[in-house]
Amino acid sequence: MLNFNKIIEVFISLQIIIISAFIPVIFSIPFNNKIIGSIEMPITWQLPSIIIITLIFNGKIVIKAYSIYLIIGLFFIPVFNQGGSLGYLLTPNFGYLLGIYSLIKIIDNLKKRNKRVNYYDLLKYGILGLLSMHLIGIIYNCILALISNQSEMLIYNISKYSLGKFGYQLLMLTPIIILIKFINKYKYKR
Repeated sequence: MLNFNKIIEVFISLQIIIISAFIPVIFSIPFNNKIIGSIEMPITWQLPSIIIITLIFNGKIVIKAYSIYLIIGLFFIPVFNQGGSLGYLLTPNFGYLLGIYSLIKIIDNLKKRNKRVNYYDLLKYGILGLLSMHLIGIIYNCILALISNQSEMLIYNISKYSLGKFGYQLLMLTPIIILIKFINKYKYKR
């Protein structure tokens, strides 16, 4: 049974997951003529947020919050990046949403192995977590292609949802590593 503090942690994690799913990643870049331009990356802050809350809270709490997020998105409110409802089960995105469970588990194992998370381990486990998430997404896409007899869409979906986003997601590990420096400093200052 969950105690009151655990329930609060679940709700905090759930709020962070939902909010971060809607925030796009945009970088402002100054150009030579001093006009600031912005580049929008095809991802959201959801994966970095999930990694950070997994490092802060217990992995079981984050899994419960993420499960609630999936239930809300499938049955109640379209909180996923591109909608929601039970029809979302038939989209290529859903396999990657399922893959986030393995990402949470891998990052939680890192936290359990090392009391103080260092940057190289976080990078290594972050890459392993992202690879496992994409592997589950690719397997899900293969199953969808077999069920719907649309094998011609398989290469396109893998290119768009895995190959097209993996590099950006690797880049997003950098701000997490910088943030972990401050979290470690605060956490172990006591």
